[in-house]
Amino acid sequence: MSNNFVVPRFVAQAVPPHTEGMRIGLLGGSFNPPHQAHRAISRFALQRLQLDRVWWLVTPGNPLKENGNLHELGERMQAARDVADDPRIEVSCLESVIRTRYTIDTINTLRRRFSGLRFVWIMGADNLAQFHRWQDWRRIAGQVPMAVIDRPPQSFRALASPAAQALARYRLPENKAALLADRPAPAWVFLTGLKLNLSSTGLRNPDGSWKGKM
Repeated sequence: MSNNFVVPRFVAQAVPPHTEGMRIGLLGGSFNPPHQAHRAISRFALQRLQLDRVWWLVTPGNPLKENGNLHELGERMQAARDVADDPRIEVSCLESVIRTRYTIDTINTLRRRFSGLRFVWIMGADNLAQFHRWQDWRRIAGQVPMAVIDRPPQSFRALASPAAQALARYRLPENKAALLADRPAPAWVFLTGLKLNLSSTGLRNPDGSWKGKM
């Protein structure tokens, strides 16, 4: 089945409420499980990027990860809502609705159907370090501005990565972060100052169950 398969009448139902002109941060991930670092990153981005909302895009599965221990989508969605606990953070199952696991297809769908919104893709420094392995990563960078949140000790590895080097001339100074949503892509900023270092991997037991849950 093509990754571009879309069921148009359901797409709008999977997209959180919004109004024309909103500045929306997009944070994709498996959220297996969601945790306080996801919330902290989102709130940090809301402030530093002057965003109106952050949408958590809970993926059906990550092509770069082993998905054998992935919890059911509904369970991850509900857990994400519980952790978010902020009216500015919305949880979406869009990628399940459009039947893709690839960020480029998600971004294409959002930009095509919601052209009046200004999107920013949010990722941690650990993801920038492997961004060159993502499907059509250059097209992603060319379609939506990106905010990279520093996650020590990943800083050097991230900024020395192939993608960071290839996109170096499009990097904004950190003190211009509030302008990112208005910049045409490619444009990106590396945001420092957030020191949380939780990870979903660290919150899973060897059998895939979530720590703290039976």
